[in-house]
Amino acid sequence: MPVRRESLKPLVYAAGLLPAAVYVYLGITDRLGADPVRALEHALGLWSLRFLVIGLAITPLRRLGGPNLVIYRRAIGLLAFFYALMHLGVYIALDRGLDWQAIAADILRRPYITIGMISFALLVPLAITSNNSMMRRLGGPAWRRLHKLTYPAAIAAALHFVLVVKSWPPEPLVYAALIGALLLTRAIDVQRLGGQIVRACRFSHVSGHTSMMSGVPSTSTMTDKGRPSRQ
Repeated sequence: MPVRRESLKPLVYAAGLLPAAVYVYLGITDRLGADPVRALEHALGLWSLRFLVIGLAITPLRRLGGPNLVIYRRAIGLLAFFYALMHLGVYIALDRGLDWQAIAADILRRPYITIGMISFALLVPLAITSNNSMMRRLGGPAWRRLHKLTYPAAIAAALHFVLVVKSWPPEPLVYAALIGALLLTRAIDVQRLGGQIVRACRFSHVSGHTSMMSGVPSTSTMTDKGRPSRQ
């Protein structure tokens, strides 16, 4: 009996939450190195970015003939938000010790914090509306337009990662390149679709014009049929 893909969603959530459980365990057992708070903060943010990349890759993968994982895209998006929320929580509670003045100063003075906050703010409405009830309430077209906020959220997350390391190691650049490539494939698909629509419209116009012309008898035919031939 084939396994329904819908029934695998709990496994997707369980697998997605496993890294968080591992890092919490490592933190509790004091195995996160000399600066455990910073290590935990970095790891959670990195996993949020990874899930954003996975979510963006689902549609291009399907178009290239790979497996159709669209049914899991909402779960992956929620996992990305969960890790972003945990990342933010560690920063607020453990890194800054709930010092709201210091947090506000960071947002205003440190560009990578500002960009990270923007990315998180863009993810919030996506997480709130990632359910069937909100999809019905908003309507399909409006829901899809809202969820295009994933694209600027991913760009801001990648830029946040590049700026936070304060150097140019390969890892953040690789994630930035992956997100750029995935968004480019979507832009190319949209442009290609637009070209196909234009060509289809032109073809239908030419076909209609040809059909109309074929239904009008030529002048010579009318003359031949309308006049008796001269002997």
